[in-house]
Amino acid sequence: MLLVRPVPSRRWGRPLAGERGEGTVLMVGIIGVILAITLGLSGLMRAEGAAGRARTAADMAALAGATALTSIVAPGDPCAAARRLASANGATLDSCRVEGEDVIVGASVDATVLGVPRQARAHARAGPADASP
Repeated sequence: MLLVRPVPSRRWGRPLAGERGEGTVLMVGIIGVILAITLGLSGLMRAEGAAGRARTAADMAALAGATALTSIVAPGDPCAAARRLASANGATLDSCRVEGEDVIVGASVDATVLGVPRQARAHARAGPADASP
């Protein structure tokens, strides 16, 4: 029968001469860097999400305004329609103007990025496909 005995290791006994807790400091530093990167990416994702909501609200508001402008069945004020739709999407309509058959709107969405209040803004234009830009 073969008996295996553990080989004594200097790792589990006394610390080696040059080791004085450097691993703990290194791990704290690595964890700090990982947390900073995670926090930065979280802020970036929140900002990008707010920008996407602003673009969507501006696009939909412009389409609602253009529909109200060119509708034969239910014509109405294009800027009022755009304002209602932007508000329903959690955005604020900053600007609205009619140029010919086009409706041009600007919308903004409030967001807090890394504890700082910000606004994401977007502009959109909608009208007939055959109209010149």
